Amino acid sequence: MKRTISAEVGKGSVNHNSRKFQAENVDGSRTHLNIDYCNERIQAVYHQLFDEALKRYNEKQARADRRIPNYYEKIRSGNQEKPFHEIILQIGNKEDMRATGEYAELARTVLDEYYRGFQERNPNLRVFSAHLHMDEATPHLHIDFVPLTTGSKRGLDTRVSLKQALAAQGFKGGTRGATEWAQWVQSEKEQLAAVMERYDIQWEQKGTHEKHLSVLDYKKQEREKEIAALDTTLAEKQDELETVQSRIDNFGQGTQSIEKLEQRIESDAEFQLPDPPTLMTAKTYKQRFVDPLIKKLKEVIREVFYHYYKALDSYHRLNTTNGRLYRENERLTAANDRLKGENDALRSELKDFRFLRKVLGSQQIDSLIAQAKDMEQQRKQTQRTRRRNTNYER
Repeated sequence: MKRTISAEVGKGSVNHNSRKFQAENVDGSRTHLNIDYCNERIQAVYHQLFDEALKRYNEKQARADRRIPNYYEKIRSGNQEKPFHEIILQIGNKEDMRATGEYAELARTVLDEYYRGFQERNPNLRVFSAHLHMDEATPHLHIDFVPLTTGSKRGLDTRVSLKQALAAQGFKGGTRGATEWAQWVQSEKEQLAAVMERYDIQWEQKGTHEKHLSVLDYKKQEREKEIAALDTTLAEKQDELETVQSRIDNFGQGTQSIEKLEQRIESDAEFQLPDPPTLMTAKTYKQRFVDPLIKKLKEVIREVFYHYYKALDSYHRLNTTNGRLYRENERLTAANDRLKGENDALRSELKDFRFLRKVLGSQQIDSLIAQAKDMEQQRKQTQRTRRRNTNYER
């Protein structure tokens, strides 16, 4: 027996996955066959994962406005990282692995065994919601997780980062088609295929996955890849901006140190000249009190000027870097918004296309597509023939 494997990015509708509300495509009479592995509140998971790191981060902030009161809300309302991610895995399709067919229980068994090892394989992807659905057209598995990285030198030392979480598990990004996410998904498909083999099911790989996508599906997939890559880049730039801001904050702390030094010079006894003792000569007073104080003040002034010019130089360089990062961040944000808009448009077109396929029938649509492709191929062949004839006449 051969079956395909599909792995898609889910919308992350946790309430739908846990059946707190029931969509039209759900058969309630079969919901009892579902498997609910876990369904934790994501806010509670964030407290569990990040509260200690958040406390350490906030304690280092001299300015109150740099402190983060709620890390989940910061991530949820920001544009750099998604609060969580979802992957949907399925064996076969509704024709050869239908949820009401003879292989439904087999699909359920394979997906269940695959999931049992998911968290152990992926220690940097904290699963908080996972459900195996048997009450839709095809058995499939929803896994929602929070990606985290530890030992970070930017922001919180333990923080949300899909790129770094997958990198920690050995998935290093390369070309656009070989992102950390793409490599990880391929690895998980191989894990699922290994479970399938134990049940005498071979993974049917029809060349590359892209060959079996419609044009709209393929474009949507490519846009999603580009958006994921931009999201990762935006997160990195945000980290750089936070580092720059942190260093600027350190200069603010340096200003406070200078103010404290000024107060010491004004009030501490070691920086004050005592009244001359009775019968002490001016020369002796100068040698014993004035000269040591002047020497000490010169050392302080020399140290202050050294740190001042060093800080001034760093400040100008940081301002330049900050401006560049800000402009780059703005450009990436605009590009990301544009791609998301294109993706939304493609989803709408794909919805219309699937509606036509449903209304007119798959065979008729496939026939029309084949005819259109033949016509396009003939048109291109005619153009090539004309160009050859034109070149020959010349």
